[in-house]
Amino acid sequence: WIFTLRVPLGATKDMGKMLGGEEEKDPDAQKKEEERQEALRQQEEERKAKYAKMEAERENIRQGIRDKYGIKKKEEKEAEAAAAMEQASEGSLTRPKKAVPTGCGDEEEEESIVDTVMKFIPAPLMDMFNKK
Repeated sequence: WIFTLRVPLGATKDMGKMLGGEEEKDPDAQKKEEERQEALRQQEEERKAKYAKMEAERENIRQGIRDKYGIKKKEEKEAEAAAAMEQASEGSLTRPKKAVPTGCGDEEEEESIVDTVMKFIPAPLMDMFNKK
């Protein structure tokens, strides 16, 4: 009785590597790697071109909506605001004054607010304020 071992052809090469044998050098390995890298670069360029085209189409649709409803782009709004600030401060040597919010700065308004609050304070507490 003789037993024969059936092993696939590719497996014998792998078994030799596992047992400590030397690996076979592929003469075209460098060329194959360069081709693979080139294929990856080409796929990446195609992907970028595809997404750039899609974004351009989306921007055209966005611009159509902006034109239809009279909406300005964010960059346009910022540019207009900056131009308005520059134009306002052209003749001045100092920076433009900031707008004072309502209720700040005017003493007359502050007094009227204090009077309004005093109306709602109970009489015993009012006496305490008047003693001082």
